[in-house]
Amino acid sequence: MNVTGKIVAITGGGNGIGRALAKRFAVEGAKHIAVADLNAAAAASVAAEIGGSSMRVDVSVESQLVQFIDQVERTHGPIDLFCSNAGVIMGGGLETADPLWEKVLDINLMSHVYAARKLVPRMIARGGGYLLNTASAAGLLAQIGNVTYSVSKHAAVAFAEWLSITYGDAGLKVSILCPQAVRTDMIAGHEAGVASVNGIIEADDVAAAVIRGLAAESTLILPHPVVAEYVNRRAQDHARWLSGMRRLQQKMSGL
Repeated sequence: MNVTGKIVAITGGGNGIGRALAKRFAVEGAKHIAVADLNAAAAASVAAEIGGSSMRVDVSVESQLVQFIDQVERTHGPIDLFCSNAGVIMGGGLETADPLWEKVLDINLMSHVYAARKLVPRMIARGGGYLLNTASAAGLLAQIGNVTYSVSKHAAVAFAEWLSITYGDAGLKVSILCPQAVRTDMIAGHEAGVASVNGIIEADDVAAAVIRGLAAESTLILPHPVVAEYVNRRAQDHARWLSGMRRLQQKMSGL
C-alpha cells in the first residue's frame, strides 16, 4: 500500500509510535488522518499539526472505538488503513491481579478485535482494506519479567494472523508491527534493562519501517531486523531458545 491519497485512522496517535506514524503519513500525502487517543489534548495537538481530525477514545471500550470509526467514515469517507496502535505495559508476574490482567488484555488485544469486528465486514464489502496492528517483538518471542504484556502481545499477533488467514483471499491485508525497544513513554525508566538489549530506536525509525512494510505488504514489520533471526532460532530449537532466554533473564536481573 502507498498511503498517498488514503484515509487513515490511528489509535494511540497522541504520542510515541502513533504520533510518528501520523506525521509520516502526512508527509507521504495521506488524504486524511484521524487520530484517536485517551489523551484528548495530545490527539488534538497531533491532528492540528498535520491537518487531521481527532477524538478522545478509550480503546478498551468497544462503543468508543465504533463511534470513532463511524465518525471518520461518515465525515471523511471509507477508512483505507486502520492502525490499531494503542497499547500499555502493566503488571508483572504471577502476582498480577485479575483486574489488571483484564485491563491489559482489553487494551492490547480486545481493541484489535473491536476494530476488526466493525471494519472487516465493511472493508470486504467494498473490495478490501488494510489493518496495521501494533504488537511487539514480545508477541513473537517473550517479555522477560512481564507476563501480562507478553501474553497479550502474543494474542495480538495470533489474532492478526487469524484475520489474514480468514479474510486474506477476500481482499483484507494485514500487517503486524513488532518492534523491540522504542524511545517512548512506555519504556521510560527501563532504558538500561532488557529494553536496551538490541538498542533503542526512535519512533520516527519505526514509522519509516512501516512505510517500507506497507509498500511491500509485509505480514511482519520488524523495525529491529534481528528479531527475524531470533524467531528463526526459536522455531529451530525451542528448548535451546528457552534456555537462552533464562540466561538473559539472569543477566538482566543483575543490572
